[in-house]
Amino acid sequence: MNDQRHPDIEIYVKNRSLTAIESWLASLGENCTASLTQDADKSTHQYSLTIAGNSIPVFIHERAAGKAWTSVWFQSGQTPWIKDLDCARIAATALETQVRCIAGGWQNGDDPDEWWKVEDQTEELIQWASA
Repeated sequence: MNDQRHPDIEIYVKNRSLTAIESWLASLGENCTASLTQDADKSTHQYSLTIAGNSIPVFIHERAAGKAWTSVWFQSGQTPWIKDLDCARIAATALETQVRCIAGGWQNGDDPDEWWKVEDQTEELIQWASA
């Protein structure tokens, strides 16, 4: 696996409320400000999160993969994490739930169905075609 910094970070959080995820985001940095909801069904939310002086746009999409999974997308290469798995580890511990993230990246040759499943300090590569 490649240790090159990912240009953005996206994780999928299982069965956690928007409020719980917002609280976790707020704990990560100096400031977390909500913007307007992005869509008519109010399932996509935008935030500006400041970590170490860097303003990072964050999008939360509820029910992104079935009813159980919420996508949290840090739309920046300025996060404290090198790759998605680093963030997934932190989120799984903080939110006390299963978190998934893409195993590789989004480059040619990567398996789009290969994901990391992180839960209870355990990491497992799985095939997940539903995301």
